[in-house]
Amino acid sequence: MQVVLLTAGEGTRMRPLTESLPKPMLPVADRPLVAHGADAAVDAGASELILVVGYEAEAVREYFGEEYRGVPVEYAVQEEQLGTAHAVKCASEHLDGQFVVLNGDDLYDRESVDALLSTDGPAVGTYRVDDPTSYGVFEVEDGVVTGIVEKPTDPPTDLVNVGAYRFPAEAREWLDVPMSERGEHEITDVLSKVIAERSVTTVEVERWLGCGRPWELLEANEWKLGELDRDVRGDVHEDADLRGPVVVEEGATVDAGVVIEGPALVRSGAEVGPNAYVRGATLLAEDTHVGNSVEIKNSVVMEGTHVPHLSYVGDSVLGRDVNFGAGTKVANLRHDGESVRFTVKGERVSTGRRKFGVVAGDGVKTGINTSLNPGVRLSAGATTNPGESVTRDR
Repeated sequence: MQVVLLTAGEGTRMRPLTESLPKPMLPVADRPLVAHGADAAVDAGASELILVVGYEAEAVREYFGEEYRGVPVEYAVQEEQLGTAHAVKCASEHLDGQFVVLNGDDLYDRESVDALLSTDGPAVGTYRVDDPTSYGVFEVEDGVVTGIVEKPTDPPTDLVNVGAYRFPAEAREWLDVPMSERGEHEITDVLSKVIAERSVTTVEVERWLGCGRPWELLEANEWKLGELDRDVRGDVHEDADLRGPVVVEEGATVDAGVVIEGPALVRSGAEVGPNAYVRGATLLAEDTHVGNSVEIKNSVVMEGTHVPHLSYVGDSVLGRDVNFGAGTKVANLRHDGESVRFTVKGERVSTGRRKFGVVAGDGVKTGINTSLNPGVRLSAGATTNPGESVTRDR
């Protein structure tokens, strides 16, 4: 079974983290976001992976190569992002027979992907939510899909669309659908044609996360880091204290006085300590440095980033090659107890999280004793002055 992974989008809602990196390549535990879907597909018996690439395509090609875990990889280029049906159409020359389509920026539990690949005939992944009004919602009778309604005020079911489809071979000829009102060629219009022509069954997904905004990247890491088993292969000082499911990869260094409470992943080339405290679901990516008397809590710290001295980072995402000056403190809790808000595509929206710190793009540098308010967004290359209190996006 061929599996198409959609990875071409710009990921504008994930800015500033995607200013030079495609969203599907953002780190989730020990691999990029899209690799979790690819691994689930390979484990389920995929015969070939077809990755639709566009924005910053080289990062995807470099990671997957021509073969991934023994499975051939093909690439289809979507030069202009004109919707999901258009993305699959770009891959159509590679398709031969039935095929599965997965969103490259969503996480699915592996058992559900296996069920989708092993079911007979056309199928869709569904997920139950308390409030379906913000999703595409399936109409279902006796396990057979009869329709799909976008963002209904009166949902027919609580089964929402998670961007996981098994299409019949004929669907390759049905990909040329009209542009929707929002200016995209929608895969759901292709699905409607399949529903009209074939019996489409449901595969209920046990766990799913659409990862479109920075706090959802935190949630994705909380999920996948929570699946870790303890594995310590790096250089750990005898006076360090590792508690629970902590992974220290070969080539990583944990110095004296460090306390790490899992789930946590310290990747190769990372240096922690002395006297640092790492807790919560925290990823310290390759070649990061967390130094003396630094506390990192429930955060994603991306490749090459340094937090060297006397700093606190909580519930935050730090991009690549960030440097926090000594004494930089991240505030991650509003005094009024309300959910922290964050800027997405120019609009302040609720993260739904009582605790959320900052999002720093690649190359951000803070001066010593900088204070950063909850929900502050620092664009790539932004700087702060020594002693500055930053209350607004920069």
